Amino acid sequence: MSDAPEQALYEARVPIFPRRVKGTFRTLKWWVLGITLAIYYITPWLRWDRGPNLPDQAVLVDLAGRRFYFFWIEIWPHEFYFVAGLLIMAGLGLFLFTSALGRVWCGYTCPQTVWTDLFLLVERRVEGDRNAQMRLWKDKWTARKIRLRLTKWTLWLLISVATGGAWVFYFADAPTLFRDLFTFQAASVAYITVAILTATTFIFGGFMREQVCIYMCPWPRIQAAMMDDQTLTVAYRDWRGEPRGKGKRRREIEDAAAAAQAAGPQIGGRSPSTPMPGMPTGIGGPVAHAETHGDCIDCNACVNVCPVGIDIRDGQQMECITCALCIDACDDVMEKIGKPRGLIDYLALSDEGREREGNPPRSVWYHIMKTRTIIYTTLWSLCGLLIVYGLFVRPDIDVTVAPIRNPQFVTLADGSVRNAYDVRLRNKHGEERPFRIQITGDLSIRTELEGTIYDQTTVAADNTLLQRVYLIAPAGSDAAAAERTDVRIWIEDLASGERAYQDTIFNGKAAN
Repeated sequence: MSDAPEQALYEARVPIFPRRVKGTFRTLKWWVLGITLAIYYITPWLRWDRGPNLPDQAVLVDLAGRRFYFFWIEIWPHEFYFVAGLLIMAGLGLFLFTSALGRVWCGYTCPQTVWTDLFLLVERRVEGDRNAQMRLWKDKWTARKIRLRLTKWTLWLLISVATGGAWVFYFADAPTLFRDLFTFQAASVAYITVAILTATTFIFGGFMREQVCIYMCPWPRIQAAMMDDQTLTVAYRDWRGEPRGKGKRRREIEDAAAAAQAAGPQIGGRSPSTPMPGMPTGIGGPVAHAETHGDCIDCNACVNVCPVGIDIRDGQQMECITCALCIDACDDVMEKIGKPRGLIDYLALSDEGREREGNPPRSVWYHIMKTRTIIYTTLWSLCGLLIVYGLFVRPDIDVTVAPIRNPQFVTLADGSVRNAYDVRLRNKHGEERPFRIQITGDLSIRTELEGTIYDQTTVAADNTLLQRVYLIAPAGSDAAAAERTDVRIWIEDLASGERAYQDTIFNGKAAN
């Protein structure tokens, strides 16, 4: 029997209290947070005039009408390939940015990151910064602690409700649904959706935070395949920072090194730059009983600001979302102690050898413009161009023909043969349009429309019409006697002259 302690399968979450930090990347993240949240909350309220009897919401997923509206663009159900193209572009874009800049999506624009940053902002406003939060966490439940926690949770809940509410506004007219929600006249599915999104936002952004990124999101495990040693990512220059040293001992060593450098030639006429064999070398030259220290003073500023609680100095880690806050924290410390910035920075690991030899790193464009990113950019651009081309060339009218094959044909009293077809007419214009239905092929076949004696029908604005059409071949004609005859059903917009067609088959008596 082994006496080794049994390893637990689950470990309770250890709360992380990131310290507030200022700097370039923190400012960039605030801008991204503000812009993305503004787009999310404001977009459903934007208006776009599409004419009478059509929704005037700029961005709308109309499930009842089976349409997707995006400003002047309208996507019909049979045009879902546009949506598929956008999803492909999103995937390629994610691959592109990850290959070039690491997990930049996770660090700046992922919804989990954005809402967690917003919740952290509320938490600091209510409870204070890192040290105050840690003290409050350890304190007993007093009236003050209960008041602060309830205030924080209430603000989180309001943000979560606004998040869920904004989402449902994309699927119905926002002002109307807003009124219906507060007067309890909205559909039950709207309340259920808001409740689910409120709960997930509240729990994920407030209590699970980094656990969502580490355990629930698959991207940390996939992104390694998108990166290589040329990828620019947040990393620690250990060749510059190690070995670490701090406090009084570090100052004594640096002072001794500076004094030795200023002393001029020493033992046996040797200069400070020529150490005696076996003598330890200090900063700037040989220092008896001294040791060399890197720029890192082991202050843990980079650890204290990390939202996932890792130490970037331990190397590349799956948990790192490359938010770059550790760069701001470290640069601030380097400025205070008079050292160059960039101990922690966006860098490519392939530059390590060059920097160890004292050479500058390669340019950013050298690392970005590589074969992988060029391929991703090309594919992404081609996909975008195809979508734009498809939007410009798609017709404003369309037709789909579905033959009725039960029965395949009907023999009328005069001996003529009749086939039936369901013809779906699409009018993508903003006004009602008259359509004429005709055929080409066997000239003996005539056309009849159910419900009218004419070969014309009217389709409402931005709508479809399912029209039953009969093709009749006279008795004794080739089409009536043949097994099958190729025909082409044409539709014509009588207002604009636009035409569309679809080929189909006419079944004669020989089809039996």
